Amino acid sequence: MPIRWPHMDAIDLRSDTVTRPTPAMREAMMRAPLGDDVLGDDPSVLALQERVASLMGKQAACFVPSGTMANQTAIRAQTEPGDEIICHEGSHIFHYEGGGPAVISGCMCRVVDTPDGTFGEEMVPAMVRPDDSHFCRSRLLVLENTHNRGGGTVWPLERLARVAAAAAGRGLRRHLDGARLWNASVASGVPVATWASHFDTVAACFSKGLGCPVGSIVVGDRQTIARVHRARKLLGGGMRQAGMLAAAAMHALDHHVERLSIDHANARDLWRTLMQVPGLEADPGQPDGPMTNLVFYRLAASVPFDASTLQTRLAARGVLALATGPRRMRMVTHLDVSGAQCATAAQATRDAMAGS
Repeated sequence: MPIRWPHMDAIDLRSDTVTRPTPAMREAMMRAPLGDDVLGDDPSVLALQERVASLMGKQAACFVPSGTMANQTAIRAQTEPGDEIICHEGSHIFHYEGGGPAVISGCMCRVVDTPDGTFGEEMVPAMVRPDDSHFCRSRLLVLENTHNRGGGTVWPLERLARVAAAAAGRGLRRHLDGARLWNASVASGVPVATWASHFDTVAACFSKGLGCPVGSIVVGDRQTIARVHRARKLLGGGMRQAGMLAAAAMHALDHHVERLSIDHANARDLWRTLMQVPGLEADPGQPDGPMTNLVFYRLAASVPFDASTLQTRLAARGVLALATGPRRMRMVTHLDVSGAQCATAAQATRDAMAGS
């Protein structure tokens, strides 16, 4: 059941998915030429797919309703039942997609566990199963950039390249969960095509930092994307006049990518202020603060209440945040919250921690 918050006009830092289309985006949506995307003739969807495929240096793309569907169709397109996926323990596909790899593709997950969501190429050989009928077949490596549960971590490009190369050298396909790849690109200065070049498929989201109401995309070679398209149909992801949503994504690519640096700056300022609040401490995933727009922090062991209590106290003060563990909190900056609102949220946190 959805949480019923006491302040629906609150400062909403639960996620960057809570954004609403700007007036300019709504206008672009209303002007979009439309067709029937299931029949393959929606011109706005076709234009978006061609643009993003080119932007990421791939042959083809498939527009889908959600980031979860983007990941799961990419997994389905590149695996068979009984295969095994190598991913991080904190991966979105492992925690937040309803057991999709098992339910949809019949795959197991084998996980690497590190504090920040990244790992080195030396860990890959030990994760690959022997070629033996007793074992799952190691088939797909999935990396996440930025890594949500790791603290909004941007992978160091060289490390990511080495891990992907180690997997390719052992015959594994490679998928990038780039739900916040636009954030990673802006924070690092590395073009999305460079990140994408190390993977067979890439998923990217429009409804997080870019502020669209709906939509993600999968890119790859034509044969794989044809399989993604078939999986989208199987999962009920075909949308008819989807050009209105594609137009929102096109507008976001034109106007909302570079401004992500504002969200990142607001996140750093918010984190620095929170670190001055008695009883709060840095999260192991971001000991030096956020790299992008995800702010994680922890309640010290001496605090006599847990993160869910803090979440409730913040909501009562008009600030929405999420407890992501017994003593771990997350706040996410986005285009619908200003720097001043972040400062207000930090003061509300100070008051909530003090019980005032």
